[in-house]
Amino acid sequence: MRFLDTNLLIRYFTRDDEEKAQRVLKLLKRVERGEERVITSPLVLFEIVFTLQSFYGVPREKIKELLSPIIELRGLKLSNKEIYQLALDIYTEKNISFADAFNAAFALK
Repeated sequence: MRFLDTNLLIRYFTRDDEEKAQRVLKLLKRVERGEERVITSPLVLFEIVFTLQSFYGVPREKIKELLSPIIELRGLKLSNKEIYQLALDIYTEKNISFADAFNAAFALK
């Protein structure tokens, strides 16, 4: 099982290295079809949100659009996926950090 790292997803989302982005896309398609299993950690999701917002200026709603399908990938091992989805909802609706949104979602679940 491969580890889905922050850098892989940042390359995919930003397309700042198209060759790497295409390789990640192929991997994600295999994961979606259940042909390959990957695992990631909560820290990776937090880093992605922080990097996209702080360094790339991606709006909160767009971050949610990008991350939600990744979280729901069939072959992605990530516990409590529903908490991350709720955290993204809270993050886009309120003017709080993703960490605070996650804590709120965790408390609600």
